[in-house]
Amino acid sequence: MFWLSRLEKKTQPLASHRVFLARVWRNFLASLAVVVFSLTLGTVGYHYICGVGWVDGLLNATMILTGMGPVDKMDTTAGKLFAIFYALYSGIAFITMIAVLVLPIYHRFLHHFHLSTEEDEQRLARRRH
Repeated sequence: MFWLSRLEKKTQPLASHRVFLARVWRNFLASLAVVVFSLTLGTVGYHYICGVGWVDGLLNATMILTGMGPVDKMDTTAGKLFAIFYALYSGIAFITMIAVLVLPIYHRFLHHFHLSTEEDEQRLARRRH
């Protein structure tokens, strides 16, 4: 995976605070790109397939993407099918965005915890000898 290849391995020292913040920023921008793409896709789909206005399309796309649910009732079969598939896509996109946002923080926590445990084990081993 692209993001995992840039993270330090468990045998490497903890990345600097600057590197960590750069990772958080990069992942935030990646998530923002997914949001912009998803809202564009939803707005265009709701406008052309469902026949709602641009602002109403954006409103529907935003509400679906955030998990709140649709605002307008779809009257056509094509509109209903688009709403179904956009809702399924939005659920996956939302979970992916959260995972991408949390990844550097979670990795740093686990890496720090691993280093602390390893140092404690080395300290105990030195005391035994």
